[in-house]
Amino acid sequence: MPDQFIVVLITVPSPEVGEQIATALLERKLAACVNIVPRIQSIYTWQGTVHNDHEALLVVKTRAALFAERLVPAVKAIHPYEVPEIIALPILTGSQSYLDWIAAETSQI
Repeated sequence: MPDQFIVVLITVPSPEVGEQIATALLERKLAACVNIVPRIQSIYTWQGTVHNDHEALLVVKTRAALFAERLVPAVKAIHPYEVPEIIALPILTGSQSYLDWIAAETSQI
C-alpha cells in the first residue's frame, strides 16, 4: 500500500511557540516540513464566549500513519492550549518528487 500523506493545521498563540513545536516534530521525524504563518486572526467560541485573537498557523507535511499515535501526543506535550487545534487534511495528489521527499524525511514507523 502506498504512503498516505497529510497536511496538518495547528494554531498556536505565537510564532515562538510554533517554532518550538516545529522543531520538536522535525527532530522526531514526525514531519518533513513545517510552515509558520506568523499572524492569523481567529474568531471562535470557547466556553460560551466569542473570542477574537491573533495566532500563528503551522502547516505540517507528514504521513497519515504518524498522526494519531505520535504527532498529536507530541504536539499536546508542548502546546499551551487546553484544547489545541490539530487537524489533518489528506493530500490527494502532488508532485511525486515532493511526496518522495516527505516519505524520506519522516519516520518509517
